[in-house]
Amino acid sequence: MYHSVTDCRDDPYGITVTPARLDAQLGWLRRRGLRGVSVAELLAARARGAARGLVGLTFDDGYADFADHALPRLRRWGCGATLFVLAGRFGGDNAWDPRGPRKPLLTADGVRRAAAEGVEIGSHGLTHVDLTRADDDTLRAETAGSRARLADLTGTPVTGFCYPYGTLDARAVDAVRAAGYGYACAIDPGPLTGRYALPRVHIGQRDTAVRLLLKTRLHRLRRRPAAGV
Repeated sequence: MYHSVTDCRDDPYGITVTPARLDAQLGWLRRRGLRGVSVAELLAARARGAARGLVGLTFDDGYADFADHALPRLRRWGCGATLFVLAGRFGGDNAWDPRGPRKPLLTADGVRRAAAEGVEIGSHGLTHVDLTRADDDTLRAETAGSRARLADLTGTPVTGFCYPYGTLDARAVDAVRAAGYGYACAIDPGPLTGRYALPRVHIGQRDTAVRLLLKTRLHRLRRRPAAGV
C-alpha cells in the first residue's frame, strides 16, 4: 500500500516515499524473483493457481505525483499496479488531511493516461469520507456513484474499491458488494477479512530491504488470510 511518491521532508502522516526509495523497493522485489501487479491481476492469477511470485501494488488517493514519479519506475521494473482515485476530486488536492502540505491530485486526463499505460483504475470513493459514518445516500454515492463515474471516464468496468482511511464495517462492505465491485482493499479488517476487505501492508520511506523482508513475513502472521480468494 503506497500513497504519494515525491519529496517526503514534510510528511506528518508518513504516507510519502521518495522516487529513489520507490525505485529501490521495486528493485528489491525483482531481485527476489517477485513482480508487482494490479490487484485484479493478482486475484485472477490466484484463481488459476498461478499467483506465485506476484505481489499486488496499490497507490491510494490518486496523487498527481503518481504520473511523474511512480509510473516511470513501475515501467522500468516491469511492474503493474492499481491506482485508487477519488472520482469527485479530479484536479483537486488532499483537503481531507488537516495537517501537512496540500498535494495535488490527478486530473481526469491524468487518470485516463494512467489507464492507457495499463494501470488498473479503482475507486477510493468520491470525496474521501469515512464510510462507517456516512448516511445511506452518501454511502451509495461514494460506492456505486464513484464506480459509474470512473467507468464513464475510462471506458472500462471498475472492479476494485478501496476504503478511505481503511475504515469499514459490515454495512460498508455490503454497499461495496451491492455496487458491483469484484473486490475491495482495506488495511487490517480483522473479522471482515475477505474478498471485499483484503488486508494490505503500508510501505513507507523507512522501508529498506531489511524492513521489507520483515514486513512480508509479519504480514502473514498478523493479518488473517482472505478465505476463498
